[in-house]
Parts: sequence; structure tokens; C-alpha cells
Amino acid sequence: MKEISFLAILAACVAVIFVFSCRTPTERLMVQPAAIGGAEPVGMETCALCHEDMVKTFKYTAHACLSIAADDREVMGCEACHGAGSLHMEAGGGRGRFIINPKKNPEPCFQCHLEIKASFNLPYHHPVSERRINCTNCHNPHGEDIYKAKGLRIGRENEVCRQCHREQAGLRVFEHEALRDGCTICHRPHGSIHDKMLVERDSNLCLKCHGQIAMPGLITIGDFSHTTRLAGGTCWSAGCHTAVHGSNLNPHLRY
Repeated sequence: MKEISFLAILAACVAVIFVFSCRTPTERLMVQPAAIGGAEPVGMETCALCHEDMVKTFKYTAHACLSIAADDREVMGCEACHGAGSLHMEAGGGRGRFIINPKKNPEPCFQCHLEIKASFNLPYHHPVSERRINCTNCHNPHGEDIYKAKGLRIGRENEVCRQCHREQAGLRVFEHEALRDGCTICHRPHGSIHDKMLVERDSNLCLKCHGQIAMPGLITIGDFSHTTRLAGGTCWSAGCHTAVHGSNLNPHLRY
């Protein structure tokens, strides 16, 4: 009985912490909120009349806590990204009718996420600005992945990458353990100055995990001397560990 009471109290405390963390105001730079000429805000509760299932989850997420002052009025929740909803309501709803859809145009996302927009201008990036893919291909702005615990988010990240990069994400006899920590351990998903959107483009990327023992004139990684090998190029392009996502043939990640 005491155990049940303790669990109930613990669950209540977690819920309170979550609510207050969500409702804690955070200031950040925003270029301009989504706007629809002549429309007035109607509130999330009005949106829920038609989009009940979506709002049910969304109202507990960080995006639902958005509060933006625009033209002497406050825009909150759904309308911070989709624009004020009065004209959409008067028109009886419907896709694209007096409503902004970030799935078709990433600009509403870029109004808040300025640093991400800048990443898409780097030499190697996912083609979001080119409109070949969109933010919602990888992110669910309404859903549970916004507030999942870090460990669960990593699994979700890998699932997202696997939708397109099936060859790299497939199961292997000899795995690369870095994949357990998520693809973003090695890749910057929005953009990078390095090919393959890598965090770094030299052997230092690998050496962050694969500790080295350095002695005068000698570099040993694992049980093997890499003194001359590291000078030959990166770990994956010098003809050594070419199967960086895992191998079915060799425990040292070779094809």
C-alpha cells in the first residue's frame, strides 16, 4: 500500500514539474509570426472542434506554449504557426483555405528557428530550402516526440533517418556501436561544412570515441598501431574502416 502511495505521489510531482516547465516563458528572437490578412485569432479550443485528436497531444508540447505579441494582439498555440484562424473557420475549414501549412513551406518554422535556417545555407545540407523535403518529414511539430526523454528521442531520430537512408540503417552482423547513440553523433542533420554532413571531416571524429594511447612516435588504437595509418587519410576513406555503419563481413567494419 505504501509503495502504491509513493508511486502516486511521484507521478503527481513529475506531472507538476512538466506543466510548469512547459508554461515557463522563454524569450527568443522571431522575425515575424505567421499572418493571414484580415484574420483574427480564435484560440486553440476552437481549433480542437475539428482537430480534436491533434490538439489532444499538441496542447502539452512546447510549441503549444508559444505566445507571440503581434499587431497589439497575442497569438498563441496553433495560430503561432498556422496564422489566425477566423477566416478559416468562416470558410468551413478545408486544406489550404485561409490557413498556412508549414508542410508546404518551411518559412513559418524559420521565423523562430533562425539558426536552423542558416544551417540550410551551408555547402552540404538536406534540401529543405529547395523544397525537395520539408521540416515535417523529420519532425512532428504536433506530437509526442517533442517532449520524449532523451533516450526515447534517440530511437525516434534513427527511425526518422531510416526512412530515407535504409542501406546505412540496416541490421549488420558487426554493428558500429555509435549508432546506438543516434545518427547525430556523427552527422549534422540540418547542414554542415563537411561532405556527408559530418560533424568533422577527419580522423578526430572517430578518435572522440576510439581512445588512443600516444607514446613518443607511436599512436595505438585498440591493439593495433595506427602511427602510419592515420597519416594515410581519414579512418573511412583510407581503405580501412569503409563500412562505417556496420559490416556483415568484418568486425573491424570493412566490406
